[in-house]
Amino acid sequence: MSLVGPAGAAINPEETENFEDIEKQFAVKVVQHMETYWKILEKVPGSKLRLTKIDDEIYAHLKKEFPEFDASAIVNEDDMKSKEGKERWRKFIAEYENKVEDYNFGTMLRADTKAEYSETGTIFAVRMQFYAIEIARNREGLNDWIYEKAHPAGK
Repeated sequence: MSLVGPAGAAINPEETENFEDIEKQFAVKVVQHMETYWKILEKVPGSKLRLTKIDDEIYAHLKKEFPEFDASAIVNEDDMKSKEGKERWRKFIAEYENKVEDYNFGTMLRADTKAEYSETGTIFAVRMQFYAIEIARNREGLNDWIYEKAHPAGK
């Protein structure tokens, strides 16, 4: 098996160096994305937030392709990553290849909209899954508690 590397050069996986530095850089970017999103939710109620220029389209598409989706429910990672789930999401995600930057990058998603990011309550997801689910949560006011917790009334 050979892979294509820079400038189309063949890469033999048996002979490549460990890409540990790349993995670390990826992990740092994922954590930065997670922290940045949380800080934004602390400063702006989710219901007033736009994550992309096409939030309306993404939200309508999610509702059409996943009519059973309940933004207030805990995301079932097993369903999302089952053979059928992967295929449904792959089809959904593909629609955004030329519409949303970094549409297929990995990121972290809170399983439960009522909880903060945590080691056990966080799912590795593709950026478009994150956008679709978080846009729905924001539209339905389910992330507003984060802003309210950071800005208690009267303080």
